[in-house]
Amino acid sequence: MDLRQKIADHPMSGYQWLVVGLTFLLNMLDGFDVLAVAFTAKSIQAELDLGGAQIGTLMSTGLFGMAAGSVLLAPHADRFGRRPLLIFSTLLSAVGMLMTYFSHSLESIACWRVITGLGVGGILPCTNVLVSEYANRKWRGLAIAIYASGFGIGAMLGGMSAVLLQGNYGWRSVFLVGAALTFSAVAALIALLPESVDFLLGKRPPHARERLNKIAAKIGLHGEWAFPETDRSVKQKVSLLRLFEPAYRKTTLLCWLAFVCVMSAYYFVSSWTPALLEQAGMAKTQSQSLGMAVSIGGALGSLLFGLLASRRSARSVLAAFAVCSAAAVFCFLSAQTLALAFVFAVIIGALMNGCIAGLYTINPTLYAADFRSTGVGIAIGVGRLGSIVSPIAAGLLLDQGWAKNDLYAGAAVIILIAAVAVIGLKAKTEA
Repeated sequence: MDLRQKIADHPMSGYQWLVVGLTFLLNMLDGFDVLAVAFTAKSIQAELDLGGAQIGTLMSTGLFGMAAGSVLLAPHADRFGRRPLLIFSTLLSAVGMLMTYFSHSLESIACWRVITGLGVGGILPCTNVLVSEYANRKWRGLAIAIYASGFGIGAMLGGMSAVLLQGNYGWRSVFLVGAALTFSAVAALIALLPESVDFLLGKRPPHARERLNKIAAKIGLHGEWAFPETDRSVKQKVSLLRLFEPAYRKTTLLCWLAFVCVMSAYYFVSSWTPALLEQAGMAKTQSQSLGMAVSIGGALGSLLFGLLASRRSARSVLAAFAVCSAAAVFCFLSAQTLALAFVFAVIIGALMNGCIAGLYTINPTLYAADFRSTGVGIAIGVGRLGSIVSPIAAGLLLDQGWAKNDLYAGAAVIILIAAVAVIGLKAKTEA
């Protein structure tokens, strides 16, 4: 039996939950970053005298960097290891957030937002793969859901810190706090994060067996284990083109479509809800509370997805979440009281972020281990295109006179398309 099979069948150890905890922490940074921008958008807009399209573009610069980071950096994880790329990407994100604090122009903020996004884009594929590989078969869905819930919790903290800090210290202080947290995460990774087991088994770099023995001992696995049988004379390519080979073409396209649609809907709702509601006449504190409700729901939804996915097919739970998300959007629009709107905002956040958790859960199972980071990273990167386009498109459409209800209805239709794509996906391998 090889080591990955032992991990899949063995009860979860404290060390494995530590790896899940580290990935959770890093995903929190993504959520903190995105919602910090959403909640400081009005302050930045007022200081720099920006229009709707400009602030929408600024919201999307970090997301553009995330997409580029997922596509450009993720393949290097399959070549050099998940751990070194994860440390480098986290450091890059920390530098970007710190330099945003010192920025005083639209161009400068946009530039450092792209750098921050590049780092986050490199983080996500590695963390998604690591939590999938270190969790056992029984609790993999829950472990990935805990990891995915970090986004909602980080978003909630980002929103809270923005509200508390910018009134006294200005919007830049939010990014200074984010930078400090991210530099702390770099130190934690250097001290605690192990390398990917599948990378060590597949690539077999120098001292691979010794490193794997140490990992096995920390997990609590004893006894002999063997490297999986492979033809070492055949070198599998780590390439974007491999995603379009006959065995993967349909899977790749459906996965990309699902990611684009889910990311488009969620990032529109999470980025624009406070500003749209305030623009429609709602008091600032009320609009911010509803934006926060989406984030709170996001954290709860990931955990709910994990619990359901541990008992049912992750693919069927994901499809159900997508359909219910669309229904929740229309319920939100028809809410007649603030309390009811708050409830549906929580439900929307729960279901949509549950969809993201679902995609993170099934994505690693779609690709072979030797190019899993590439497949996962490219899918997340392509999905980021939706998160980039939706805030910009919302800003442009608002400038053209669109009403907020029309924008939310469009988001509901888009996430229904994701449900159709998910139904066609089938796992190729055990992650």
